[in-house]
Amino acid sequence: MKQSIPLSDNELNLIQNRCDSATPGPWQSYVEDRDHSSGSNFIMTGSKHQRGEDIELIGATNNDQDFIANARQDIPKLINEIKRLKKFIAQNMQPKK
Repeated sequence: MKQSIPLSDNELNLIQNRCDSATPGPWQSYVEDRDHSSGSNFIMTGSKHQRGEDIELIGATNNDQDFIANARQDIPKLINEIKRLKKFIAQNMQPKK
């Protein structure tokens, strides 16, 4: 198995910046005949009270669309967990007195 290269703080910050620059969440995937009965597949952005523009994808599978929509919520959670774990590791790697 190929060893992975650790994610640098700079790379993590670039991911965070891309996420922060995207349309605010939450994003919800709506697939015709699964989540609604008319229209087309789309991703609804924002909350019901502060709705943003819908995102329509061409050539995406339903699973692709679900992944993209959920990434808006998943990536910030993953970034926060990575930061928490990095902090935990750094604190526990300090020499004991």
